[in-house]
Amino acid sequence: MRDVTTAQTTVDLDVQPTPLALLLLGREADPRSERGVECPGDLPSPSDPDLVERARAAKERLGDKVFVLGHHYQRDEVIQFADVTGDSFKLARDAAARPEAEYIVFCGVHFMAESADILTGDDQKVVLPDLAAGCSMADMATAEQVAECWDVLTEAGIAEQVVPVSYMNSSADIKAFTGKHGGTICTSSNAKRALDWAFEQGEKVLFLPDQHLGRNTAVRDMGMSLEDCVLYNPHKPNGGLTAEELRNAKMILWRGHCSVHGRFSIDSVNDVRERIPGVRVLVHPECKHEVVAAADEVGSTEYIIKALDAAPAGSKWAIGTELNLVRRLANAHPDKEIVFLDKTVCFCSTMNRIDLPHLVWTLESLAEGNLVNRIEVDRETEQFAKKALERMLALP
Repeated sequence: MRDVTTAQTTVDLDVQPTPLALLLLGREADPRSERGVECPGDLPSPSDPDLVERARAAKERLGDKVFVLGHHYQRDEVIQFADVTGDSFKLARDAAARPEAEYIVFCGVHFMAESADILTGDDQKVVLPDLAAGCSMADMATAEQVAECWDVLTEAGIAEQVVPVSYMNSSADIKAFTGKHGGTICTSSNAKRALDWAFEQGEKVLFLPDQHLGRNTAVRDMGMSLEDCVLYNPHKPNGGLTAEELRNAKMILWRGHCSVHGRFSIDSVNDVRERIPGVRVLVHPECKHEVVAAADEVGSTEYIIKALDAAPAGSKWAIGTELNLVRRLANAHPDKEIVFLDKTVCFCSTMNRIDLPHLVWTLESLAEGNLVNRIEVDRETEQFAKKALERMLALP
């Protein structure tokens, strides 16, 4: 049930943490899905009562030399120190707009910090407070796998007809591949515009790395059929597809997904409608196609925030996105009933790696003149990745 107190608002979203969710709140590593290592150096204890004051003091010492970016899915304890908050691309652009900041501390995940490094000046240094803050979706498409996929498309005789479109949630290597092969990057809010552009350039699209965003955009927003889409599995010979299947497809979807949004099911939607009469279901387009088809509204993180800001008092909402954001939105709108779509906790485990001890360690190290955990994209990768990003920026 939903319990609200007004002095310092807290909201119980009627979810119970599973043992796995508690395990993944930022302490353990999963080498199958995360990049990076534990941060070098001694972290402050999470129980240190002075952590907030230490972070504030270090940030004040750095002054205009530091610019702290906080992704919407970050913990509240980290968000409170962010100079700006937003989604990954908005934050990268915000960083580029602050050339006077020597240090860009990106409280997000690895691919986001890479994008910030690509878009910021050579004299600026992008720092990720914990190098183990990766993204399982981004890691589902490696440069070697995508190069092999292109060879498969070439052997099928269709590579010249294919335009790659890569989601922002991809590594710098995949963005560079996209730029090198005449493609563009997209976000969850401009995916349709990106696909419209791509189909003006070629007959087919290779969509990387999130199958669900690609499928939902093609079918829901562009009127294609599910039969127009095929799923390329990099772990199977030829992607698990025949040359004929590739030739007949309009959308070649990479077999990748978001571990957070991919957990929502049609059962989640049916259950919340039964529990809360009159609820409106609002989900992110990274959710499975059947979940998106059953929802009342679908939109990016920014769309979700704006929709709830504009919703009338007394309205009821079940939100299918990361739990930190849903909790923050519920706290911000005590006049509306806002619940998490699933009944069990689903934090983004790698986002949650960046906690207050990591942020304090980072800020204090920088304040002492020690550059730590710098994210730096090599020049050639940056050159081609920037081309893909610039094509996105030029979309109508």
